[in-house]
Amino acid sequence: MTPPVGLTALADTDLVGQVARILTQAIIRGQLQPGAKVVEAAVARELGISRAPVREAARLLEQQGLMVSHPRRGFFVRKLEATDIDEIYDLRICVECHAGVLAAKNLTPTTRDLLRRQIDVLHETADLDDPARQVEEDYRFHRMICEIAGSARLLRLFDDLASELRMVIGLIGRLYDDPRRIAETHIAVLDAIEGGHPDIINARIDYHIGAAWREVAKLVRDIPPPTPGAAT
Repeated sequence: MTPPVGLTALADTDLVGQVARILTQAIIRGQLQPGAKVVEAAVARELGISRAPVREAARLLEQQGLMVSHPRRGFFVRKLEATDIDEIYDLRICVECHAGVLAAKNLTPTTRDLLRRQIDVLHETADLDDPARQVEEDYRFHRMICEIAGSARLLRLFDDLASELRMVIGLIGRLYDDPRRIAETHIAVLDAIEGGHPDIINARIDYHIGAAWREVAKLVRDIPPPTPGAAT
């Protein structure tokens, strides 16, 4: 019998959505490693539910790019290859540099304070033993910039990357012994947006995302294959 990995208990409503969120958190936290098989029966047993909502949740996560399925073999946590990282980060830089320039033009005292507050939240969550929350708040900071940019199409492009970005940001969290360092890297980005100079904004965002790009690509190359029998 596959041992439990510490999944959160469920409420009685929206089982598929809850299971999807729990599995997403398990992937981000590293409880489910890239390439690991997700055994429906084991997950259902640990959560105390039938296999049907687990299967539907896995299909949902497959659509979001977090899992892959193989006929007669089941669902597996998606293993990001170096080429995946390159594509994700290349698109991130394009989207977020443009969003940063637009956000600077649209910045108001209110939206500026919202971004500053979000950096405060990043520092606050750095003190919590909750990697999934840290990932979510990091992602929220970047999405807020796209929201302030005021382009619905740009925001939609960013949201299309949402699940993959969360997975990648989760990998970034494994690169730092002190999560506060991650929070601090966002300060220079906000300073540039407040300054309003397009060249500086592009350079800061390019550096912010590019530094993570190099480290995550190296981490992905170094991730060992999952140990047989260690998957949920």
